[in-house]
Amino acid sequence: MKKLVAYFSASGTTKKVAQRLSKVADADLFEILPKVPYTNADLNWMDKKSRSSLEMADKSSRPEILHKDLDTSKYDVIFLGFPIWWYVAPTIINTFLESYDFSGKTIVLFATSGGSGFGQTVKFLKSSAPKATIKEGKLLNGNPSESALKAWLEGLKI
Repeated sequence: MKKLVAYFSASGTTKKVAQRLSKVADADLFEILPKVPYTNADLNWMDKKSRSSLEMADKSSRPEILHKDLDTSKYDVIFLGFPIWWYVAPTIINTFLESYDFSGKTIVLFATSGGSGFGQTVKFLKSSAPKATIKEGKLLNGNPSESALKAWLEGLKI
């Protein structure tokens, strides 16, 4: 079974977890990069006019990504990681899912969060990859150990 860890990380927190998960899962690693990188001001959730606030207020927002060659046909399972923004995945994750063909794939979500859970994330992502099976995975906050990640992976039964 061929696996991929794809992730979006605005501040580096999710990136660290994705790198470790990729190693433990023996999976390829793919970074979802915004065409226009996020600045600290863009990420200021206290500012209702910040870029991230405006994107998250508009569920149809699809921030552009730097498209890279990604042959999804060679993967069976995609671990998809992101920070939780406003109780769901950032809309750039919808952009990613709508940019590639995930038909018949199993997508397991993982996230980092300052305090909230997955909320309605699966519901909001399903329409962006309707022919994939999207599973709510786990919040991987802090610095999860390799043994903790292995235990989580074994428990998934995929």
